Amino acid sequence: MPKMKTKSGAKKRFKITGTGKVLAASAGKRHGMIKRTTKQIRQNRGTNTLFKTDGDNVKKYFLPNG
Repeated sequence: MPKMKTKSGAKKRFKITGTGKVLAASAGKRHGMIKRTTKQIRQNRGTNTLFKTDGDNVKKYFLPNG
C-alpha cells in the first residue's frame, strides 16, 4: 500500500496548531487591492482559525500526515 501524500498546495496554505485547530490566511487579499477599502485590507491581515468542521475536512483530505 503506498503512503498517503500531503497535498502540496495545502501545506503552503494551512498550519495546524498544537491543539489541533487549523490556521489559514484571510480570504480576499490576492489581487484587486485598489477596489478594497483600507479598513478591509487592514482587517484581513494575519491568519484566522477555521471553523471546526472546515478544519476537520482540511486535516482529513489535504493534510493526512499533519
